[in-house]
Amino acid sequence: MPTHQLAQLNIATMKEPLDSPSMADFVNNLERINALADKAEGFVWRLQTQDGDATAVQPLGDKTLVNLSVWRDVATLKDYVYKTAHADIMRRRKEWFDRMEDSHLVLWWVPVGHRPSVEEAIARLDLLRASGPSAQAFGFSQSFPPPQASGGH
Repeated sequence: MPTHQLAQLNIATMKEPLDSPSMADFVNNLERINALADKAEGFVWRLQTQDGDATAVQPLGDKTLVNLSVWRDVATLKDYVYKTAHADIMRRRKEWFDRMEDSHLVLWWVPVGHRPSVEEAIARLDLLRASGPSAQAFGFSQSFPPPQASGGH
């Protein structure tokens, strides 16, 4: 029985406010893409408001969207990101979001049942940006295995 699950945070800086005409296609696809995640193999949890999305959660300012979720493992998250309709939306990100010079995605292991806070997630992103990939904060290109049950966390 696994003792850890994969948490992920990704952020994006919008070119225009969410209610602007240029963001309409992104906004119109949010519910569909979120529902796809909710049903995806390996999905555990995602940060959302009572309305079912997280666009109102803006800890990094009103131009930056945050996406925080928990998955069974790296493989199932990667499959969702790159092998579903999510990939089609991701290919269009330049239409809606500014290019980020620094890391905008961070992955880390959490104990089964833990739901990371936005503050915890931002701290992990800051750690990745400051120190590079490690078992505490990494990305898809250099992932780390979950902590061993006997080794503690």
